[in-house]
Amino acid sequence: MASTIQVRVDDDLKRKSDILFKDLGTDTTSAIRMFLTQAVANNGFPFEIRKNDRTEYYPYEIMTEEEMLAKLNRSREHCQDGRCREADKVVSDLRGKYGL
Repeated sequence: MASTIQVRVDDDLKRKSDILFKDLGTDTTSAIRMFLTQAVANNGFPFEIRKNDRTEYYPYEIMTEEEMLAKLNRSREHCQDGRCREADKVVSDLRGKYGL
C-alpha cells in the first residue's frame, strides 16, 4: 500500500525545484522520496541542520585590510587579463538557466 503526502510550498519554490531536479535527471516527487529514504537510513536529517554563524553571511569581516587589498588586486588583474564577465551577462545567463 502507498501513502500520499501533500505539502504546500510557494509557487516559485516549486517551479525552481522542478527545474533543478529536472536538470539532475529526476523530478520533485522522486527527490522528496529520496529525502525521506535517506532520513530513515540516517535516523535523522540526511544533512547537517545548524544555525549559521555570522562569518558565513559576512565572509570578508574576518579578513585583514591587507588580505582584502590583495584580493581586490587579484580581481583587477583578472579583469585586465580578460578573465571576467559583466554582471548583466552573468545574471542573464543565470536567469536563462534557472528560469528566474
